[in-house]
Amino acid sequence: MNKEFFEAVKMLEQEKGLSADFLYDKIATAIITAAKHDFNGKDIVHCDIDPEKQKMKVYVTKNVVEEIEDPDTDLTLEQAQAIRKSAAVGKTINIPLKTKDFGRIVAQTAKHVIRQSIKEAERGRLLEEFQSKNQELLSAKITQIDPVTGNATVEIGKNEAILPKVEQVPGENLSVGNITKIFVVDVKESGKGPKIMISRTHPGLVRRLFESEVPEIFDGVIEIKSVSREAGSRTKIAVESKDENVDPVGACIGPKGQRVSTIVDALGGEKIDIAKYSENPEEFIAAALAPADVCSVEILDEQAKSCRATVPDDQLSLAIGNKGQNVRLAAKLTGWKIDIKPESGFYEG
Repeated sequence: MNKEFFEAVKMLEQEKGLSADFLYDKIATAIITAAKHDFNGKDIVHCDIDPEKQKMKVYVTKNVVEEIEDPDTDLTLEQAQAIRKSAAVGKTINIPLKTKDFGRIVAQTAKHVIRQSIKEAERGRLLEEFQSKNQELLSAKITQIDPVTGNATVEIGKNEAILPKVEQVPGENLSVGNITKIFVVDVKESGKGPKIMISRTHPGLVRRLFESEVPEIFDGVIEIKSVSREAGSRTKIAVESKDENVDPVGACIGPKGQRVSTIVDALGGEKIDIAKYSENPEEFIAAALAPADVCSVEILDEQAKSCRATVPDDQLSLAIGNKGQNVRLAAKLTGWKIDIKPESGFYEG
C-alpha cells in the first residue's frame, strides 16, 4: 500500500505541478484530521511520512496511568505493557494505527481534505502563473464562441479564459481554432479561483505589439510615451528616441512599412498613426493631428491645457476626422483640449 501511495503522490506532483513536500504535509494533516474523529477530536494523532524510505506511520500518543480518567488519551500500565514491555506509569506510549481501521467515513473525510488541499494549491499556482502574465501580450487559441453572448473561450497554455464580447474588436470575426493576440488587463482572486481579465481593445495591446515588433522599443532606445485607441478603427501612438541618430517614427514603421504592417494585421486592419513626441506642446499637438497638415498651434490656456490648431481649409475634415475621431484621439494622446480652425478663418471653432 505504501508503494502505491508514494507512486500516486509522484504522479500528482508531475500532473499538477505541485511540490511533493506540500502534498505530503497536506495528506498528513488530512489523515490526522480524519483519525481524530475516533478519539473525539483529541489532539493525540500523529502522521510521519518518509518519502525516501517510502514509509508512512500513523499513531496515537497515550499517557500511561494508574487509573484511566479519559479513555481517549489514557492507558493502564497493563494495557501499555501489552503493547510495549518497557512502558511505565507517568510516561507516554505511541500506538500504531492501521489506515484500514479508520473506517469508511473517516477515510472519505481524509480524501475530501486532500482533494480540497490540492485544489487550493492548484488555485495558488494558477494565480501565480496568471500574475506573471499580467499586463502582457499573449497568443491564445479560440476554443469556443458562445452563440448567444458572443463571448469567446480562449486557451492560454494549459488554462482557459473568457474574452468578453465587449473586449473584442468591433467588426472582427473570431473563429474557433484561430490563434489571436490578447492583452492581460488584470488578474484577480475570486471565490472560484483566479480570474484573468483579457482584452483585444485595450491600448496596452498596441503598446505590447510595438514592443514585440520594434527591437529599439524593447531595448529602450525608443520609448512609447502615450497611446490613444478606438479599437477596430484607429490608434495613435507617440514615440520618443533616446538616441538622436535613431528616428523613432521611422523605426516603428520599419523597412518598407513592414513593422507597422505586421501590427495592423494583428489588429485586423486597424489604422495606426505614429507621432513623434516632443516636450514642446505645439510640436507634439501638430504631430498628433496627422495625417492632417497643421499650419500652427496656439496655446490658449496652459493651465487648462487648451489650444487651437490652424489647418489648411482643405485639411479641415481630415484634421477633425470622421465623427471627430482624429481630433478626439489626438486630444487623448497629448492630454490637450484641441480646437480646430481653418486657415481662412471662415469660421471659429
